[in-house]
Amino acid sequence: MNKFDEKYMSMASIWAQNSYCKRRQVGALLVKDRMIISDGYNGTPSGFENICEDENGVTKPYVLHAEANAISKIAKSGNSSSGATLYVTASPCMECAKLIIQSGIRRVVYRDEYRITDGIDLLRRAGIEVEQVG
Repeated sequence: MNKFDEKYMSMASIWAQNSYCKRRQVGALLVKDRMIISDGYNGTPSGFENICEDENGVTKPYVLHAEANAISKIAKSGNSSSGATLYVTASPCMECAKLIIQSGIRRVVYRDEYRITDGIDLLRRAGIEVEQVG
């Protein structure tokens, strides 16, 4: 852990507040060379209504995770996430872990551990540095 990890995590937590999701608000920051190069929070795709859950409180299947939003945003910008660190307020799921691996992110720092750890397990298997911070 370096001295910036807690500060970037605090910023990711603040960014999570932009989410319209009621069940869980998640924020993510992509940092490279101590510069924030992308950000994201969980929510519906662009152009969709900002309602993440159905009438039964179940998350809609097309809601994007914070990591996926941050990664797609950097891809759209034409910049590279290769060698970056991802700060995310909840541990990545399997689908996001695959995106993280393919995008060249070398380190993932998360705060809350999700009950299913297959995403974290895959990241470690891929040689990506993974750390949980308070």
